[in-house]
Amino acid sequence: MRYTRAAGGGDPRAPQPADVVRAGSPAAFLAVVPHLLGFVPEASLVVAGTAPPRDRIQVTLRYDLPDPPEADLAAGIAAHAIGVLGAQRLPAAVAAGYGPEALVTPVADALRDAASAAGIELLDVLRADGGRYWSYLCGNQACCPAGGVPFDPGAHPAAAAMARAGTPVLAGRAAVAARIAPLGGTAAESMRQATRRAEQHAARQLAKVRASSRIGAARRLIAAEGLAAVAAMITAYRAGGQVSSNDQIARLTVALHDLRVRDDAWARMDPAHAGAHLRLWTDVTRRAQPGHVAPPAALLAFVAWQSGDGALANFALDRALADDPQYSMALLLRQVIGAGVPPSLARLPMTPEEVAASYDAAETGADPGGRRR
Repeated sequence: MRYTRAAGGGDPRAPQPADVVRAGSPAAFLAVVPHLLGFVPEASLVVAGTAPPRDRIQVTLRYDLPDPPEADLAAGIAAHAIGVLGAQRLPAAVAAGYGPEALVTPVADALRDAASAAGIELLDVLRADGGRYWSYLCGNQACCPAGGVPFDPGAHPAAAAMARAGTPVLAGRAAVAARIAPLGGTAAESMRQATRRAEQHAARQLAKVRASSRIGAARRLIAAEGLAAVAAMITAYRAGGQVSSNDQIARLTVALHDLRVRDDAWARMDPAHAGAHLRLWTDVTRRAQPGHVAPPAALLAFVAWQSGDGALANFALDRALADDPQYSMALLLRQVIGAGVPPSLARLPMTPEEVAASYDAAETGADPGGRRR
């Protein structure tokens, strides 16, 4: 097999076409999996869907293993994985379960049954645990002994090639979650105070709108303040800088409750500046206070998905939905990402100009202080 980004799609965490990584063995596949995920999997099933030419990876899916084992859950995991592969018309896949046999085998068996019924070829189904791997499809004791085959994924040339291509690996899912964990201590208290000031400022602006005889124009003036904050923040991060002012961050988190402001920010997520946008929305999400987390976390999830970092995208969605379980942008992204839609389809919904035109055309008497979704 060889793992690379296919033209017009594929897994963006895989190397660029000029840096083809060929993995022609189970050990090589296990060496590249952590780089495809961005972290070392534990108690997981990983399914990599492939397509011609030469079995290029197009999508990588990861599932928690049911513990204790449960047949219905195993069947559900298998059905989802095979459903995603079928929807993307991928003819083959490689799978690896990470953990003890009692947990991996029920899911591996369910996957094999589902793949057979769907006509999808499983090139290999592996189990990795304690520095050894086993194949569910190989019965040759010469290459697949009952005691397993020793392997060291970090020492394999395929892992070195992936690392050179710029696909780092974190120690585990907890390390991914820590990247966007909320701040604590004095930093959190400072942000709480700044957020209260931002909320008071928004309330004063809202009072002015309600007292205005030209409510539409006044509403647009309030939105303009949020739009300017978004533009300034994006400009700073794209230039390599960082915004450290709690008041600036707090005002932005409050302003993002206005859909016009949030959608303007969304429309500016040009993938050419993905690294800068990841830094920006990570900073804002970590510092956002309860009640204000969902909008920046949803924007972070979009940028992470756009960048091929599915693990970060899902953790960002967890934070968004914990803050607001009905936040529609987060719900939409969870549905799309969960369906295995490739990051190549993470297209911008509109240009900033189109966003402005659409809101101007649809302007109603809605309360600009309402937390629209």
